[in-house]
Amino acid sequence: MAVKLFAAVSIGSAVTEMKIFEFTQKRAMKEIECVSTRINLGLDVYEQGHISREHVDELCAVLGDFKRTMSGYKVAAYRVFATSAFRESRNKTFLCDYIEKRTGLDIDVFTNSEQRFVDYQAIASVSAEFESIITNATAIVDISGSSTQISLFDKDRLITTQNIRVGNITTRENLLPLSKNGEHFERLIRELMDYELTGFTKLYQKDRKIRNLIVLGGGLSEMLSMNETEEIRTLLQKREADILKAETSADESARRGDSKKEPGVDKTEQSGKKAASEKEPLPGRGTGSEKESDGRIIHSLTKEQYEMIYKELIAHTPGEIAKKYNLPSDMTDAIIPSAVICRSPIESFDVDVVWMPGFSLNDGVAYDYGVRMGLLTRRHSFDEDILAAARSISKRYKTGQAHIRNIGEIAVEIFDHMKKVHGLGQRERLLLQIAVILHSCGKFISLTDVSDCAYNIILATEIIGLSHEERAIVAYMVKYNTSRFIYYDELETKTDLDEKEYMIVAKLTAILRIANSLDRTHQQKCSNLTVTLKEHELRISVASQADLSLERGAFEEKVDFFEEVFNVRPVLKQKKTLT
Repeated sequence: MAVKLFAAVSIGSAVTEMKIFEFTQKRAMKEIECVSTRINLGLDVYEQGHISREHVDELCAVLGDFKRTMSGYKVAAYRVFATSAFRESRNKTFLCDYIEKRTGLDIDVFTNSEQRFVDYQAIASVSAEFESIITNATAIVDISGSSTQISLFDKDRLITTQNIRVGNITTRENLLPLSKNGEHFERLIRELMDYELTGFTKLYQKDRKIRNLIVLGGGLSEMLSMNETEEIRTLLQKREADILKAETSADESARRGDSKKEPGVDKTEQSGKKAASEKEPLPGRGTGSEKESDGRIIHSLTKEQYEMIYKELIAHTPGEIAKKYNLPSDMTDAIIPSAVICRSPIESFDVDVVWMPGFSLNDGVAYDYGVRMGLLTRRHSFDEDILAAARSISKRYKTGQAHIRNIGEIAVEIFDHMKKVHGLGQRERLLLQIAVILHSCGKFISLTDVSDCAYNIILATEIIGLSHEERAIVAYMVKYNTSRFIYYDELETKTDLDEKEYMIVAKLTAILRIANSLDRTHQQKCSNLTVTLKEHELRISVASQADLSLERGAFEEKVDFFEEVFNVRPVLKQKKTLT
């Protein structure tokens, strides 16, 4: 495999950045170039509701420079994407069209769930560290200008991900005018975050002990990276010196006490206890301010170390921080709100270690490209995390889990045997699985309008890793699972689905309807079945002694639509098993 170059360009709320990556024959990804410019688009959107003409022109000039750099490197492919500033700008459609015409670069505007998922992929791109961290309960806190995303992992699986509308730009613009001084400003942010985290803790953390907190965005990791400052080093070294001093004092006290044997304990046992304790990490002891992995930096701090840096930051104004640490002034405006937002989950969850990976969205985009092109091996199952997020939503609406598992297995079995006919891929298979998981969540709202309620729930609920278009596909599948299917000529005036997406909805709905009919009684009577495709017949053979009258009746109602979509007619056969 020849070496390939890929460029990722992110247009953020405050920074526009391009990274160029090299994919080597060893199936590795290496950053070889990074260029960034600070353009405060987020403030434009907050104050005016749109991005100003001056900043659009500046952005076009920067993107033109990036394009020339890409040409110089002869990159094989690129992706340009925008995040919350574009997403929340009322003129984003005009913006994208104008910039694409002027620069020749296509721009994708990420939804919130897409953006957070790519951030998550950026962490996972350092597979060994990520896998070991999320073995224990871990929270990822992703801070942006307008909101903060909190994702909870445990035992290598995503438990939930929730968006809190508290961001480092919006808090500064909303709360700073209300505050009397810096201390009051800090307290206002903490009150907002504490309220939001109380609900999160009750619903999702429960009795879990969250050991790790991974912090993305907010400028905190960048501050530490740029800061290889004597100030920060001195703070951490002072903390280490205090701990060592305390240890020495404790050792001396212990040695003085060793001359007197503890009642009932011999000297061998005493020395064994001492040796064992020396091997254990001491509470509050630093894990090392940073960790190198594949040429990229991961900062790790204990909560005590973070607290020291935090107190140092909030003791100064943004202007003083900019001067003291040689940082851009617009960056330090966001650092104090970010530090306060970050401190709240550290305290609320009582974490042991705070991780601050020095990665950006561009790392996640490049990683995703490498996996899709077969240039990298995906070690972590992101599909399983998306399914886990869907299951979390499903459980929130009290759906029947045994029924979901049963028809999920049937739906996947039919999908896999129909591959040559439907021509869909793994991504569509995933969407089918998500639709199965969420198809009955509408019953929580209404027992008569299940499909419409489920449709509205899905459209209103972010599912990490799915685009808005994919979420719409899932919502339509669930809607048409039990309601009348609407043909495209009639539907196109009421939906943003294009014909290709509509066909995906039709094919997956046909499969979902058949699978759902085979558990009409919710008693899993058809759990033991085989599927065979022969020309224009899909034979489904069920080995069961049970009465399948209701399942058969529901099945017959669904076969005509299936045949209309695929030109293949499903046939249900029952094989009576010996008891």
